[in-house]
Amino acid sequence: MRIEETTIPGTFLIEPDPVSDERGVFYEAMRSDELERHAGIVFQPRQINYSVSRRHTLRGIHSVSIPPGQAKFITCVRGVLRDIVVDLRLGSPTFGRHQMTELDAASGRSVYVPEGVGHGFLALTDDACICYVVSSTYVPGTQIDINPFDPDLDLPWNCAGTPLLSDKDATAPTLAEALAAGVLPPFQGA
Repeated sequence: MRIEETTIPGTFLIEPDPVSDERGVFYEAMRSDELERHAGIVFQPRQINYSVSRRHTLRGIHSVSIPPGQAKFITCVRGVLRDIVVDLRLGSPTFGRHQMTELDAASGRSVYVPEGVGHGFLALTDDACICYVVSSTYVPGTQIDINPFDPDLDLPWNCAGTPLLSDKDATAPTLAEALAAGVLPPFQGA
């Protein structure tokens, strides 16, 4: 398993080491001991979520206020996704910057998203399924949503068709509006 920090502090790309034979493929998708050893991350799952999406569905940018905070271990278990994280942490050296990663079921590649970093994805295939292993359970009223088409963020969605968005995502505030509203979390180091 390879664990490498991305350009966003505290965000990691995890690449499994698949073992193949005539029966198929096996790999370890997530190991908390390896995250702690390689990245210093103590990650204890509290909830597992799945989201199934049609091609051109865009979900995000989503985060959770601190407290309670919510770290995410994200894996595409079916299809292909364009996954984007955005640093929403006030005082972070990469505040407002993003990292894009293509996630697909075949590679088993995953992304670890720390508390305070926003996340979104675009489904590149029909019936794409993403799995979120998260560090806290859902707490109503703690969600932070940022408009995925915020022109100041200029995220590289590169959608080949018209994106399918929820009303909540389409009307979410820009990063500047969220900053002015005082809802963004502080950077606590990585």
